[in-house]
Amino acid sequence: MNSKLIDSLVQLIDSLEIEEYVLLQDKLQARIIQKTAGFCGGHACIRYTRIPVWTVISLQQQGADYQEIIQNFPGLTLMDLTAVQAYYETHKPEIDRAIAS
Repeated sequence: MNSKLIDSLVQLIDSLEIEEYVLLQDKLQARIIQKTAGFCGGHACIRYTRIPVWTVISLQQQGADYQEIIQNFPGLTLMDLTAVQAYYETHKPEIDRAIAS
């Protein structure tokens, strides 16, 4: 790992204006959820995993909280789960159809 690069990035992020920081967060979040034809049936999945967004949302609808989901899927992060929730908010019909089927 290149710790100098990470430190430089942190300094750069710290120097952003609030609007720039929000834009950065939006762009990073958009990269977490991916849809790839022929991969997991084309469903939206969490970055480089085979965990579909609908699976996480379904677990939440059944009462699972973030901590329980992360315990069951140790490769996931809080940022992943935040991105899942944001994706769901803008793609409810798609995810609800996947859960129903």
